[in-house]
Amino acid sequence: MIRCSDDLKMLEKTRLENWIPYFQKGLETRLAQYEHGQLHKWQKLLNALPDISPSVVNLSDTVKIGQKEDLTAEQHQMISDIIEEFHPWRKGPFALFGHEIDCEWRSDWKWQRIVPHISPLKNRHVLDIGCGNGYHLWRMAAEKAKRVIGIDPSQLFWAQFQLFKHYLPQYPLHLLPIGIEHLPAQMISHGFDSIFCMGVLYHRRSPIDFLIHLKSLLREGGELILETLVIEGDENQVLVPEDRYAQMRNVWFIPSAPALEKWLARTGFKNIELIDVNQTSPDEQRQTKNMTYQSLSDFLDPENNQLTIEGYPAPKRATLIATT
Repeated sequence: MIRCSDDLKMLEKTRLENWIPYFQKGLETRLAQYEHGQLHKWQKLLNALPDISPSVVNLSDTVKIGQKEDLTAEQHQMISDIIEEFHPWRKGPFALFGHEIDCEWRSDWKWQRIVPHISPLKNRHVLDIGCGNGYHLWRMAAEKAKRVIGIDPSQLFWAQFQLFKHYLPQYPLHLLPIGIEHLPAQMISHGFDSIFCMGVLYHRRSPIDFLIHLKSLLREGGELILETLVIEGDENQVLVPEDRYAQMRNVWFIPSAPALEKWLARTGFKNIELIDVNQTSPDEQRQTKNMTYQSLSDFLDPENNQLTIEGYPAPKRATLIATT
């Protein structure tokens, strides 16, 4: 059973205190519905981690915690075994006590594209929806965010995050293994200053309702950073895949960037700005030693890499910012 009591306790007497009952109920609901078969094993491994103070911490240019010399040979092997046990690693890269974790996604590239355009995160309360294993939470910490909450229902991602949080417990970062459906529909008076929602919108069956929900979780004047798949076209162009898209079953709507701007405007967002459009390359999303399953190159047409294997336009992602 996952317990996040320490995370929730740290929210007491903060601006996010009113969120605690919702987070608690969401955790109870999610864990009653599903518990990964390996969860107890992962928790046992995390509980056995050696208590070491890392000699090096770098979250500004990468996510690097400690170096090999901080550990004994036995401890170094233990960390190596845990990294292997927590396969596959999707978001990264990470460096932990000399172990380079080469993840499927170069999430640092995405961060570099986004961070120059967003409002400074210093002293802001931030929510990252669909945060994966929390790679970007650490980069937000380097930007001096006051408090960062990441939510993602994957219990493996939660375990991966805990591997790093064990060595940096003082950072105001929390990853809760729940989805947005476990959050309230209206919390403007206690809303977040910034919400990141990257790689989630196309998985939602009702994107307009989803955007309305996002808006309700922001304070007045708060900022949404939204990244999602897009296609070429005008404000009326939307792709609805017949079945799979790039081998993903749960892709429902892929709008054009102008259509996405229109959706944001219709749902009440202001100051909408398209800050980046980037076609995903096999250099940014790929198979690695720490993610040995199929990746982007396997999902593209072998005769034409501008198309998915199903014949749709190859993945292109747009990032927009907007305020309430």
